[in-house]
Amino acid sequence: MPIRIVSRIREKINLAIYSSKTTVLRVLRVLRLSFSLISIACILYYFGYPQTDTSRFWVLFIIRSSIVFFILSYLLRFFFDFEPRRFFRENALEGILLLMVILDVSGILVVGTPFLRYYLAQEEGAVLSGFFMGIIQVFLLLIVTIDLVKAGKHIARLKVKPAAMFVSSYIFLIAGGAAMLSMPEMIVPGTVISFTDAVFTSASAACVTGLTVVDTANFFSFKGHLIILLLMQLGGLNIIIFASFFALLSGRNTIGLRQKAIVMDFMSFDSLSNTTRMLWDILLMTLIFELLGTALIFFSWSSEVPFSSLWNRLWYSLFHSVSAFNNAGFSLYSNNLFEHGVRDSYLLHIVIAALVVAGGLGFPVITDLFGLGPIRERLQKPWKRPRVHTRLVINMSIMLIIFGAFVFYFFEIQNPGQYLEGGYQYQNGMQKFISAIFHSISARTAGFNSLDVSKWSAPVLLFFVFLMFVGASPISTGGGVKTTTMAILLFSGLSTIRNKQNIEVFNFQVSQELVRKSFGIVFFSGVIVFTGTFLLMALEPHIPPLNIFFEVVSAHCTVGLSTGITPSLSVGSKWILIAAMFMGRVGILTLAVTLARPALTNRYTYPEANIIVA
Repeated sequence: MPIRIVSRIREKINLAIYSSKTTVLRVLRVLRLSFSLISIACILYYFGYPQTDTSRFWVLFIIRSSIVFFILSYLLRFFFDFEPRRFFRENALEGILLLMVILDVSGILVVGTPFLRYYLAQEEGAVLSGFFMGIIQVFLLLIVTIDLVKAGKHIARLKVKPAAMFVSSYIFLIAGGAAMLSMPEMIVPGTVISFTDAVFTSASAACVTGLTVVDTANFFSFKGHLIILLLMQLGGLNIIIFASFFALLSGRNTIGLRQKAIVMDFMSFDSLSNTTRMLWDILLMTLIFELLGTALIFFSWSSEVPFSSLWNRLWYSLFHSVSAFNNAGFSLYSNNLFEHGVRDSYLLHIVIAALVVAGGLGFPVITDLFGLGPIRERLQKPWKRPRVHTRLVINMSIMLIIFGAFVFYFFEIQNPGQYLEGGYQYQNGMQKFISAIFHSISARTAGFNSLDVSKWSAPVLLFFVFLMFVGASPISTGGGVKTTTMAILLFSGLSTIRNKQNIEVFNFQVSQELVRKSFGIVFFSGVIVFTGTFLLMALEPHIPPLNIFFEVVSAHCTVGLSTGITPSLSVGSKWILIAAMFMGRVGILTLAVTLARPALTNRYTYPEANIIVA
């Protein structure tokens, strides 16, 4: 009965104001965008700058006004819509958030203040203001984000190449991160961050690299660490977010199969029909891995690692879990995992290494191995094996981990530099084995280190340059030229030696297009590394060439391992590394597609030339 009454009231109001519907909705869109931008600016101001009682009052006033506006806007759009069920279905999340706000505010009628504020006051008055404001801002930010994502449908009307939009998303992410890290509240009192260092830190986090020019642990405040964590998460999954954005648009009636085709191209899905489901599976698996990693890390810390409280331990666990799964390599310790006590937490090293491997395998591999659909299908059809891509990634990853661990153990066991405090020589047999495996895995784009990298021997540094260059696997959180790229080149070389026309992998044939793409990726990445190394050698003649080479490869392949030279680099050298990190993260072919003019036609051939190459 109440539903019928509401429907009749809505219908009468709709008929009464129908003539002004177009004008009102147009004005409402402009106002929603304006309030969204004002709300974001207000939240950033409150979050990034010291507050007085007066400024806090006005911030809260603007936030409350914005929430009231969004509630009224929601009701107006509901009354103007002829299909209320469809409206509730398409705006379910926004409606739930606004309903929660209304229920909280209704506490004024019951207890004289919003329920949340009343509850916090009962628990602990000291945390009332900050925590209450934080929760209210999160609610508002979610509402604003939903509104902006819906407004994103207009982006599809712009004739911009998908690759250009992908590259632009990283530019905006780095710029936004640098702006936020430059705010006074992001750094500890008494410190100042330069523009270059802010951009470098933002680029390193957004590109999930892990190179640092300042002491992340002691230079940034908790708010700064939170921004770095968000940059790592958004940067590590930016391709997923980008694809999800178009998947969201493809669900709307005004946009068809074009956006799904873009998603399929970026994510290498097999068909259009399962695109949205696969994307949600990926996001769900990311959440599961990071939460499970947080729980395991929480119980893996050595008893020698000090924590100020239970929440402090939980925060450190969450930060390192996100950093590990996204292959970022950032740590809340000045010496990374070489910190006293942390370097002896070998169970912690195992958990972080497992998260790094999971994030570096790539989401298609994780889905193929652990997805409910593939598992169910293999149980019903025991003869069915994982996809060729999955088997190739697993085999290459195992081979690189074993070779890297062997090289690390063989050369570092003889390295005099490892007799210093916390060195490799002071570990027992099992600890040496764990450290060798850990650093072999970390060198493939994670960047964590539990030993002093500056003391590593030259053969280890050089071999780890190769591991860093290969990197992780496609459609993953890691960088490098990718394991499958090197595998295709390896099989191509073997086919050439054996004088075979076709390149075969697990009884399947590899197309010539993939071979050309692999050669292009390795060639252009090599050019970037060579150019970066040449420029840094010219700008930093006092630094050993091997250390510079190691640093450039670490930056371009988004690894984050360093021999300790990063903070001492000149401004020009830092910008070279920023460019290397950016090009390494977005992908050299993606960047090339963005900048290059497409060929007008390929419907012609020239006579073959006989060129001597060897």
